[in-house]
Amino acid sequence: MPRAGLTPGRIVAEAAATADETGLERLTLAAVAKRCGVSLPGLYKHVDSLDAVRWGIAVLAVGELTDVLSRAAVGLSGRDALHAIAAAYRGYAAAHPGRYATTVWAPRPGDEDHLAAGAAAVGVIAAALKGYGITGDDATDAIRMLRAALHGFVALEAAGGFGLARPLGFAFDRLVDSLDASYRTWYDDRPPSRAEAR
Repeated sequence: MPRAGLTPGRIVAEAAATADETGLERLTLAAVAKRCGVSLPGLYKHVDSLDAVRWGIAVLAVGELTDVLSRAAVGLSGRDALHAIAAAYRGYAAAHPGRYATTVWAPRPGDEDHLAAGAAAVGVIAAALKGYGITGDDATDAIRMLRAALHGFVALEAAGGFGLARPLGFAFDRLVDSLDASYRTWYDDRPPSRAEAR
């Protein structure tokens, strides 16, 4: 008989907390079962596999990150919104390294929950980019640019990849300022991209 109060949602939440503590790559169902106070066979009454739990963490994490970014950007536009979103993104990645690692996974075909969570995250960034007048396909490019820049920074930071003594905050602010400058001049005269030239 399933343990009272134990649900797939609670299991995913406990697994996410475990992943933050131990690292996503070290997450096991045995550790999750122990954290939930049940036997491993008891856990299998609620979840099918470790893979299913990891994908559940991805949906949870993208939803959480979307909420964090949305709250950070409320009432802001342009550079202020961009800096707030970037700082919130960096903060989430640092506070929740295990679950953050799943936010870079593209949703699997047919995973409606993950697709919806991803669309909501994109919507928050797209709304901020409207302050720059960037919409449509250009917004897709700008969102990818922002995601690549922020993920690259937080991944290097998490891995200890910045060894110089200067505080990282300066570099992070300059990175975001560079994105802001690029977005402000997005539609200025520029040569066609290599993709457009083909």
